[in-house]
Formats: sequence, C-alpha cells, structure tokens
Amino acid sequence: MGSVLVIDDEKDILEIIKYNLEKEGFQVDTASNGIEGIQKAKSFHPDIILLDVMMPQMDGIEVCEELRSMNEFKSVLICFLTARSEDYSQVAGLDAGADDYIAKPVKPKVLVSRIKALLRRKENYSSQLYQDTGLIIDRDRYLVIHDGKEIQLPRKEFELLALLASKPDMVIERSTILDTVWGKDIVVGDRTIDVHVRKLREKIGENYIRTVKGVGYKFEHTTS
Repeated sequence: MGSVLVIDDEKDILEIIKYNLEKEGFQVDTASNGIEGIQKAKSFHPDIILLDVMMPQMDGIEVCEELRSMNEFKSVLICFLTARSEDYSQVAGLDAGADDYIAKPVKPKVLVSRIKALLRRKENYSSQLYQDTGLIIDRDRYLVIHDGKEIQLPRKEFELLALLASKPDMVIERSTILDTVWGKDIVVGDRTIDVHVRKLREKIGENYIRTVKGVGYKFEHTTS
C-alpha cells in the first residue's frame, strides 16, 4: 500500500492517524517533533510524510525545507496537517515544497482518501521523461539539465514543467494545471501559474512554454 511518516507534537493525533492508516494496510512510523521527524525520515524512507505546521523547536515549514534540500527527499510526497487555515500558511507551505495541505480536524476516511490520491498522482508522474539536445527533464531523479547545466527547480516549478513536457504540442488548460500540480483542494489563483511559468522561462529560456491566451499553456521547442 505504501509507507507513511507522521510528524506531529500531539500524541492523540499521532495515535489516531497511525491506527487508521495501519488498518488500511499502510506501514506507519511517527515522530513527535521536527528534529526527530527528519531523523526518522532518513531511516524509514517513507513514500509520504504527514507534517504538522505548528511544532516547537522546529516548525513544519522548516522541516519541509530541510527535507527538500536533500536529494533523497526530492520526490517524497509531503502533506501538511495543521489547524491553521490562514492563506499565508498555505502559501508558505506550498512554497516550502509541500504537495498538499489538509486542515485539522480531518476525518480518518477523508485523510486516507487524500493520501491514496496523492500516491496515485505520484505513480502517474513517475515515468515522465523529456529529452532533446538542449533540455532533459527526468521525473524519476527530479533532474533538469539545460544546455549541459543542472538546474535546481523548486518543487512546484518542476511539477509544472514535468506536466507540460509530458504532453508536448498539446495545450493544457489552466484548470487542469491547477488540479494536477496544486491539487483540487488547494485554493490558488490563476496568477500563481503565470508566476511559475515566468520563472521557468527565466531558467530554461523562452522557447519551450507557449501561452495560449484564454486557455492555458503548451510545451514545444521552437528555435525562434
């Protein structure tokens, strides 16, 4: 089914989540703070990490950023669990490299459903690969090479690029991009896509991503 690491400073929440996930067939390990969570992640190697935002010593945003800085956790799914619902917390979490964001309290069945959906999304991405003479996008290794130089992309920029490159010469609608890269339960504006596309163009050049006004974006390599 998959392995899940739950990092939360509330013992009751750890026990409830662990019980319900194990009942569904997941392998589960837990940690009660961010520092312990990073150590557990290194030894447990989970498929997905459920991470509380508000924790003492090291909060969830810091933990997420630390994990994403390590190559072994570039492709591990990270989902924030928090009682805070302010927009700035969601934005900060996504910018730190999170894949999803779930507000507590959450019903066990809903949580299990969201985790399964995230894992399915990862499976759909896993075989994506694009290569031409100037650009290599390797989904499995979370690697982008442009003109022979490796480029470090924030997670959402990479997800967006991989999605567009998975369907060369096809227009992908903005709604599809939002649902696939940010998730149906994450509320972000259309402007978010535009900003990420602009940053990608700055890093890989203007010739790969074309804007289709009123519809979405298209991946193609032109020489103009």
